[in-house]
Amino acid sequence: RDTVLENIFTGKDDHFLLIIGPCSADNEDAVLEYMHRLASVRDKVKDKLFIVPRAYTNKPRTLGKGYKGMLHQPDPNKAEDMLAGIIAIREMHTRIVKETEFTCAEEMLYPETHRYLSDLLAYVAVGARSVEDQQHRLVASGIGIPVGMKNPTGGDFSVMMNSITAAQAPARFLYRGWEVSTTGNPMAHAILRGYVDKYGRSLPNYHYEDLRHVQELYAERELQNPAVIIDTNHSNYDKQYLEQINVVGITFRYTPEGIPEGLCRAKKLYYVMTAGGLYCPEEYGYGYVKALAQSFYGIPETELIRAVGLDLDGADAEEILRQAMDDLKAGE
Repeated sequence: RDTVLENIFTGKDDHFLLIIGPCSADNEDAVLEYMHRLASVRDKVKDKLFIVPRAYTNKPRTLGKGYKGMLHQPDPNKAEDMLAGIIAIREMHTRIVKETEFTCAEEMLYPETHRYLSDLLAYVAVGARSVEDQQHRLVASGIGIPVGMKNPTGGDFSVMMNSITAAQAPARFLYRGWEVSTTGNPMAHAILRGYVDKYGRSLPNYHYEDLRHVQELYAERELQNPAVIIDTNHSNYDKQYLEQINVVGITFRYTPEGIPEGLCRAKKLYYVMTAGGLYCPEEYGYGYVKALAQSFYGIPETELIRAVGLDLDGADAEEILRQAMDDLKAGE
């Protein structure tokens, strides 16, 4: 897998790289279930896509408080225990490799802990809050797999490009009590994750003009392997999960006249919603989805399937769900 990834980044392999999976891998059994399901998808798309699952076990906390991931707290219901956490994350990644043959991506929140997983990973990301840190850049220069450098939360591309430049260069520094030297990582590259402006608004940076600008910055600095990963999360979709479909650009395009043109071949979209009570504010986004489907995706028909009142005293939840399934089948 390392060879295939290297060939993708150096332009020798035309597979499309897809990095996908949980941002917070905090339950080993759930993560393994996900990986097994993803493995079945991998086998169906392997002619076009090369899949690297995310299994992020560290969580950067903007305010320094809250759950910090499996590395800190392998059992969310118990106190933090980083020794147990190191053992837990290594065991989980080992299981993933053995059971699915996937090698995963991890965020390098702490450069010092990368060594505990370095033989099990396929990809490393340096987050928006870490990309300006000198130690992250130096350690990235010695990693033998692709390292993605995210643009900082404020969106400054020059910070991201400085980080890539440093990671691609040879370096000598102290690491884990040793003086080490590196030859540079030619597969260090950019990740565009959107940004937050001074008013706290999330804004995207995955559009054509953004990509052209990054391409120009790569050329100005004469960097190797000018790759770009588009992060469909964070500020690029403002936590509106349906926008992820738009970010990857597979559902619609704009005509030369600026009119959205749907690319979906589906004839009908079913929107299934559940609720514990009977109050459903705006049908939980159905109007928004309907507008997207008809105006952008090119799907002419939409239908709302409701299963509500599931948590009411005396409600027969199984019957309510069965009726919703019958409604869904009747519309097919």
